Amino acid sequence: MTRIFPMLASLSLMLMGVAVAMGFTIGDLYAEPVTQATLDWRGRHMMTGVAAALAVVLVECIAVTYFIGTSRWCKEVTETYRLPPEDLKESNRLKRRTFPWCVLGMLTVVAVGSLGAASDPGTGRADTADWTDIHLAAAIGGLCLVAWTYYRAWLNIADNQQVIERIVAQVRRIRDERGLDSPAANEAISASAG
Repeated sequence: MTRIFPMLASLSLMLMGVAVAMGFTIGDLYAEPVTQATLDWRGRHMMTGVAAALAVVLVECIAVTYFIGTSRWCKEVTETYRLPPEDLKESNRLKRRTFPWCVLGMLTVVAVGSLGAASDPGTGRADTADWTDIHLAAAIGGLCLVAWTYYRAWLNIADNQQVIERIVAQVRRIRDERGLDSPAANEAISASAG
């Protein structure tokens, strides 16, 4: 996960950056008459923005799901092997520290998209031009904020990976001490299953 997450996060940030760049090149939606090329470019910008928002939500959800799954795994292994609870507590602490960042990232893209909708002259509202600068600022700030939420999640994922490695090492030691992975133990398990 420590290698996959940064790659997915980078791809979603690039998509978000493309949506921002497309917004700069739309042209004047408030001039009369609006050209068909401008309207087409606006549509592409909107679809790219929606795709970027969905990508951000997907990446943030992957981080949340990772922590839900790994903290559950830590709990079950800690209870099964009667390990000290420190690593389990650390995993839960990391999960709780990551969740608000992921929610913030998701809410950020919702806010940017909402401001984009408020600035769309296609809605027929009279004040849409007033929202364009706000949408632009939110899009640039949102890109930075989402990048920060990814960074925080990635740091916590890396720390959680170390917790998992410590638990695995403890389990390996216990299994070796009890001879649970010896050929004789494996034969006994096979014989009882068959």
